[in-house]
Amino acid sequence: MLRKYLIAGLLIWLPLAITLWVLDFIVTTMDRTLMLLPPSWHPDQVLGVHIPGLGLVMSVVILLVTGMLAANIIGARMFRWWEAILNKIPIVRSIYSGVKQVSDTLFASKGQSFRKVVLVEFPQRGQWTLGFVVGTPGAIVERETAPDAITVYVPTAPNPTSGYVLVVRPAEVREVDVSVDDALKFHLSLGVVPPAARIQRSALTTEGPGVPG
Repeated sequence: MLRKYLIAGLLIWLPLAITLWVLDFIVTTMDRTLMLLPPSWHPDQVLGVHIPGLGLVMSVVILLVTGMLAANIIGARMFRWWEAILNKIPIVRSIYSGVKQVSDTLFASKGQSFRKVVLVEFPQRGQWTLGFVVGTPGAIVERETAPDAITVYVPTAPNPTSGYVLVVRPAEVREVDVSVDDALKFHLSLGVVPPAARIQRSALTTEGPGVPG
């Protein structure tokens, strides 16, 4: 009986504790951006008290200001000039251009990266896992594989930031009616949390908790 109560309490507090830990990590990391300010401008010095989260607010403000500058003609020219300088530095050029290309692909409004979840046989035939379609491998790879080849990212569990990049034919994957969030939860939970169909969930939300008659 004690074991039952202990597990019940753990199931309540563990998700909350991990959520608070992640939020604390994000806020603490963002607060380090305040170190960019001169010491006399630090909020701790000006206000006389430490307020957690001001770094996060400052980061959001910097992003907004940068976005507004990049949206006008003068700002766009400045950023093109800045990128031209970075692209002339040997090591920085390789890192910056690669990261920029990935971010442009992921955050493009019309991009298709990480928009579709598929089932793919991995790591061998007869064994399936959920992956994300991230694009196409390019003409050079397609010439050696298939003209319509696609690139699929298969994350490792429970850390989805590492994984495997597969080049497969569309016929070798199966599209599933699963959201990207549910697919990530599936990997993060080591397969304990099964994905739910988006159509079923929307129907339940529309109908409500009542029993259909």
